[in-house]
Amino acid sequence: MTENKKKAFGVIVGTRGCFNGELAREGRREILDLLEKEGYQAVILPEDATPTGAVETTEDGLKCAKFFAAHADSIAGIIVTLPNFSNELGVVNAVHMAKLDVPVLVQAFDDEINKVSVRERRDSFCGKISVCNNFNQYGIPYTETTNHTCSLSSDEFKSDLQHFAKVCRVANGLSEARIGAVGARPGDFQTMRYSEKLLQDSGITVVTVDLSEILGAAEKIGDKDATVTRKIEEINAYGRIIDSVPMERVIRQAKFGLSLEAWMQQNRIDAAGVQCWTSIQENYGCASCLSMSMLSNQLIPCACEVDVCGVISMYALTLASEKPSAILDWNNNYGDDRDMCVNTHCSNFPKDFIGKEVEISNLDVLGTVLGPENCFGAIKGKVQAGPMSFFRISTDDYNGGIKAYAGQGNFTDDPFDMNGGIAVCKVPDLRELMRFICKNGFEHHVAMVRGNAADAVSDACEEYLGWDIHRHS
Repeated sequence: MTENKKKAFGVIVGTRGCFNGELAREGRREILDLLEKEGYQAVILPEDATPTGAVETTEDGLKCAKFFAAHADSIAGIIVTLPNFSNELGVVNAVHMAKLDVPVLVQAFDDEINKVSVRERRDSFCGKISVCNNFNQYGIPYTETTNHTCSLSSDEFKSDLQHFAKVCRVANGLSEARIGAVGARPGDFQTMRYSEKLLQDSGITVVTVDLSEILGAAEKIGDKDATVTRKIEEINAYGRIIDSVPMERVIRQAKFGLSLEAWMQQNRIDAAGVQCWTSIQENYGCASCLSMSMLSNQLIPCACEVDVCGVISMYALTLASEKPSAILDWNNNYGDDRDMCVNTHCSNFPKDFIGKEVEISNLDVLGTVLGPENCFGAIKGKVQAGPMSFFRISTDDYNGGIKAYAGQGNFTDDPFDMNGGIAVCKVPDLRELMRFICKNGFEHHVAMVRGNAADAVSDACEEYLGWDIHRHS
């Protein structure tokens, strides 16, 4: 995952002259203290730039906008906090004129029932409506807190802040992503078709390369090169290679990994879809799964079968969770439990996604056709139990946009005696999800990550990228 320079929140503290300005001063101190405590950096107009250190008038908003614009490279999102009713003109002009095109979180303070005198009342409940009304007029998308008003010191707002940070990572990361398409998609997989132009409209650039260039560069690396030795050490530390695999196969895998990594680094690739079969097995003599797994485990997602939309889905989950994601098939029913299924791949699952030691061996099904000696590099293991999130995007050429679905479920410990990467899943109302996938023409591939990331990717893609999202629940 490319290092993101945008790590700070721009902060706008609103106020209105007919309300107690001390509430705004206190609100400024409170939000800055909270952000520091929670480990976030803040970019905020200097306190002496306005009478209360907050934004009220249009002129205040313009000052704030210029200040934000000067720090644009570091601002991942904007937090608008309303300690009193606040003047919506100052707030909306600050966001609009800064032209940062980043997510915006709107928070309004609670009133206390016994503090509603002229000096104590906030009326932020009302002021937030006015701010949001103006954001809508200006076409500025924004994120709301869980409740309409809340205390900054509440656990609820801390959770909202964590969610917003995830949304910012996804929205900003996807809108400038560079996705590698390494090789041609397998001819039999028309499900991997996609529109580069629709992706580019959302800021996602696809960078293509012929697989022969990667294989040719791998062949030029000497077997005893120091980089090959180091890569073999990495492979041995990554998982358990079965005893029957000759060293020559491991060397070939190491050289392929080095070649793929070099191309991705040279082209600033954030994630990649890779031609995993059958050209690499037949023309080079190994599988690509291990190299893809190791990259994914470093938060540089890789999907097989040149599934560009699939790897973008993986990247979104990785951005949200900051954990390795995987590409899987919705593959098998699980007996007669209709809320359970089995998701598999050959596989290229990252080891941290599986959650325990992995076996590195040969592709099973393709090995019977292409020969096991040409299929070394498969990652095998059963995914450990725990919460998971799933996500899938697809370009909708007929309607000229991008569609997606997201949801949450669990990996389970239930047995399933199949080779490869195996994930036994439980998803509430799975039948309706499968109906939605089939009726709306989605692919059989889905991205998954450990933990809860579905809300963040849904909000980021719907609110800030304008994609059509189905949130399964």
